[in-house]
Amino acid sequence: MNIYVANISFRASEGDLKDLFQQFGEVSSAKIVTDRDSGRSRGFGFVEMPNDSEGAAAIAQLNGTSFQDRNLVVNEARPPKQ
Repeated sequence: MNIYVANISFRASEGDLKDLFQQFGEVSSAKIVTDRDSGRSRGFGFVEMPNDSEGAAAIAQLNGTSFQDRNLVVNEARPPKQ
């Protein structure tokens, strides 16, 4: 399951994000999107979890919770619009 995570603290690392989601099961990847020019976090990212039920549990438990002083927005990622 591909999970979209928004409102991520600018000081959070991909490792922090992975650790947060590993409480709910296996995480195959965690990526924070960065600005192409400055390399600074854009405040959102994606977490890939191979088990859909673990991913759904992570979404249910983490959406709206505080992480590094920011309330996360967590939901299933939608495919990009063409």
